[in-house]
Amino acid sequence: MAQNPDELRKLGQRLDEAQQRRAVRPQGPPPTQLGIAGRFSTELVAALVVGGGLGWGIDWLFGHFGIHTRPVFMIVCVVLGAAAGIRNVMRAAAEINAQLSPGADEEK
Repeated sequence: MAQNPDELRKLGQRLDEAQQRRAVRPQGPPPTQLGIAGRFSTELVAALVVGGGLGWGIDWLFGHFGIHTRPVFMIVCVVLGAAAGIRNVMRAAAEINAQLSPGADEEK
């Protein structure tokens, strides 16, 4: 199946334009220290609340059916939530470091 050279040329131009638009992204101001602290605390607290809520719900569900597990699942899920929160904070820190590094735009 032969392709029309004009169509291929137009496709190449559209691809070049899309790459240029993607490369020239306006960057906002760098995050403030208060913004960074807020993001880290939100990531950690949210993971703990979700883990605790899931554990409480599982314990309640088992208790509802006559199996008394309180507070086993709540403790396990809070610990897993803390681990997930710490992982999210580390990921956010790496993302912020990449934004603030001097040559971040040149590497991408």
